[in-house]
Amino acid sequence: MQARILLVDDEKDLLEWLSIVLEKEGYQIKCATSGEEALKLFAQEQFDMVISDIRMTPINGLDLLKKLKAINPEIIVLMVTAYASVDTAVKALRYGAYDYLFKPFKLDDIKLIIKKAFSQRRIFADDKNSEKKLKERYRFANIIGKSAPMQKIFDMIDKIAKTNTTVLINGESGTGKELIAKAIHYNSLKSNKPFVSIDCGALPEELLESELFGHVKGSFTGAISSKQGLFEVASGGTLFLDEIGETSQAMQAKMLRALQEREIRAVGATKTIKVDVRVIAATNRNLEDEVRRENFRKDLFYRISVISLGLPKLAQRREDIGLLVNHFLKKYQLAGKSVKSISKECMDLFIQYSWPGNVRELENAIESAVALSESNEIKVNDLPERIQDQSSSAESEVVTSDSLKGKVEQFEKELIAKTLKEVGGNKNLVAKILKMTRRNLDYKIKRYEI
Repeated sequence: MQARILLVDDEKDLLEWLSIVLEKEGYQIKCATSGEEALKLFAQEQFDMVISDIRMTPINGLDLLKKLKAINPEIIVLMVTAYASVDTAVKALRYGAYDYLFKPFKLDDIKLIIKKAFSQRRIFADDKNSEKKLKERYRFANIIGKSAPMQKIFDMIDKIAKTNTTVLINGESGTGKELIAKAIHYNSLKSNKPFVSIDCGALPEELLESELFGHVKGSFTGAISSKQGLFEVASGGTLFLDEIGETSQAMQAKMLRALQEREIRAVGATKTIKVDVRVIAATNRNLEDEVRRENFRKDLFYRISVISLGLPKLAQRREDIGLLVNHFLKKYQLAGKSVKSISKECMDLFIQYSWPGNVRELENAIESAVALSESNEIKVNDLPERIQDQSSSAESEVVTSDSLKGKVEQFEKELIAKTLKEVGGNKNLVAKILKMTRRNLDYKIKRYEI
């Protein structure tokens, strides 16, 4: 059955263009040129998603979002705006938007967000079947690796899974920290209970507090109904706190209390709630260094690192690259294509490449190459340019000459620094605003010494 999407924007040309594009993707589309028209259509027909502009009159997009959520709290709403504002984006997420995009957006971006939203909806729609699949997916046999470092990881998971101990997973971005956390959970006695995850670095502090501990109706502007926090949702199971090193000291204090007292207080509540949850935390930072710099609370560090598990970089387990390549080749087979192998020249490049993005970068490279390949074998020309031309990736100094390249890089440096300052150093939000991957942003920050 085709998913039905309601598009809302006062720009008729944009509506017409976007409806044509999305209909080609297989969605049923209805359009509204105002918030009032959208509410009428929403009351008359069933929709799976609403994509709405924010700046409209007399009912703006944020007000429309609140009204839609009051009618159907489960509706997926994607917000779009031409006016980049961190405050507006935060409000949209707080009011229940699934995500937001800044105009002009790329078609691939909105297609990916829609696909991801519906994919998550399908997972939640069939919890029992999903649980069975998850248990199967995260058996040890399905974590790829025969190298000595990975064999040590498997041994540790086997021991950790049998306990209820708090675990800290250390590793660079892309090494598979959430995969390991799920493996611990689905091989434990809690495997029939919820596994709930959150990226602590992706949300502003006020939103993160609401997500973790919940809030009561009316506790802040936009709190139109009470909401359970993830500590409560995960009770009896496992809560995965990804990128815990990105949190503020104030948030760390609240997390510490939840772990010590095994109770939480929702935003705006007067009573506490007891919770029974196993916490697995993860970070790409060296938290011991952060403790010494007084950026991370020492007491929370010791509380979450009862057991520490360090994940190796892909460059430290090169003997696993062949296995991973074959795994991703099977995973990304596309309709009408039969890319079954990779040339020796490609494999040699893979073995030599430094893989700064680790396993995630390898997976993305294979997915891209499968899509671009015109034969049943991936060749060097199908690979991303950074892998083809490895010497260029070694450049790390900013061009300071009067050349065009130097001026562009100077502008990029200033833009990143300015945006970081405006959002209080939240790198995930900066990456989203500037439409960069988090990995690319981290590379730029290091390269420009911001």
